[in-house]
Amino acid sequence: MSETELVRLKPRRIRVVCWSAAVALVVVFGLVATSLSGPTGDGYGSFQRGDQIAMVGLGIFGALGFLLFTRPRVEADARGVRVRNIISSYELPWEVVRGVRFDRGAPWASLDLHDDDLLPMIALQAADKELAVDGVRALRRLHEAHQARLAERALGR
Repeated sequence: MSETELVRLKPRRIRVVCWSAAVALVVVFGLVATSLSGPTGDGYGSFQRGDQIAMVGLGIFGALGFLLFTRPRVEADARGVRVRNIISSYELPWEVVRGVRFDRGAPWASLDLHDDDLLPMIALQAADKELAVDGVRALRRLHEAHQARLAERALGR
């Protein structure tokens, strides 16, 4: 394993699902917006151009909400690991990581930290099967290489 190896991971299946759902949502809200015209039924109100624009806007905001789920990423190198989940981001040196976990039945992998916290890595999802397993293995190799460097330094002193 080279000292400069960079591992970049992002989920595959959820990205396809979210992009498809986002496009479908915009299309459906666009179709609904074009069908909004005239009186509301009892004649007390009527749909205006602003109502149509609002429906398209709701579709776009809903699509952006779906696309938040495409945000997760994990990057790691010899220095540490950077985890970006749906809302939060973390940059951790390998010194604070005890191990990389992907428990059976878990929806995604996680980092086991020395302070007994678990940091979920939503980018490594069980739905991606072999892609996620390969990603976890790559992270474990980087973590083990870091542990080996620490051991060499300890013996060299």
